[in-house]
Amino acid sequence: MTLVEHIQELRRRLLISIAALAVGTVIGFIWYQHSFFGVISLGELLKGPYCKLDPALRADFSRDGSCKLLATAPFEMFMLRLKVGALAGAVFASPVWLAQIWGFVTPGLMKNERRWTFSFVSIAVLLFVAGAGMAYFVMAYGLEVLLSIGNETQTTALSGERYYGFFIALLLVFGVSFEVPLIIVMLNIAGILEYDAIKDKRRIIILSLFIFAAFMTPGQDPMSMVALGCSLVILVELALQFCRLNDKRRDRKRPDWLDEDDDSAGSLESPAPIEKPVGDISARPGSAFDDVL
Repeated sequence: MTLVEHIQELRRRLLISIAALAVGTVIGFIWYQHSFFGVISLGELLKGPYCKLDPALRADFSRDGSCKLLATAPFEMFMLRLKVGALAGAVFASPVWLAQIWGFVTPGLMKNERRWTFSFVSIAVLLFVAGAGMAYFVMAYGLEVLLSIGNETQTTALSGERYYGFFIALLLVFGVSFEVPLIIVMLNIAGILEYDAIKDKRRIIILSLFIFAAFMTPGQDPMSMVALGCSLVILVELALQFCRLNDKRRDRKRPDWLDEDDDSAGSLESPAPIEKPVGDISARPGSAFDDVL
């Protein structure tokens, strides 16, 4: 394909991805307030950790005692619904835009590269979903710790923008952080990072992961930091074990002479003596071969 054809192909795939994101955003925007097929609405799903708290830890703004968040601006509810719907739309449309990226990249890859790329993309999606699930699990516990600090003198009145902003940031941080082990595996497969170079640095790695978790969690609450730090330590250790096994497999396939120094002299073995054939013409006396010699 020419450069113009590549650009046209990229434009076509971008338009398909944008259309899928738009459709997914509309679905997420509607699902935010309405439930479908027995599934609760997206707003209720995200609001679940907040509503499960003790009523004494949150302010009550409704007359019937229902759990509701506070809105402090005219367009806050609309923009919040649009933001959450767009995030849900990106998740709904992920098979489409991932397939478009895959279709644009694969013609330039070899067969083994396509296999590795597909595996990495699939594992990356699974790790991100696992991280987001972990964030949702620890949200209620971390929120309870944050809102119970000083509850004797004050009551927390969370607005929808602040609550969902905190929640979405926590989901993204956990989801992206769970990609760290995959990066380690990719560097090892590419031959950039070896197990021997990092096997004695586990203490530094563990300390760095917990420091990373302390700075990256939005609320800096102990529950979220410990959950993210411990999860990363387990995943990174699994990645290190993969690096160890992969290096062993690579060493078995590598011949010994590749590890020799370029300046070292190789061993010179004397060649085996060449045996004279039984029916050699030189063995017959008086032949034409003797005259030539």
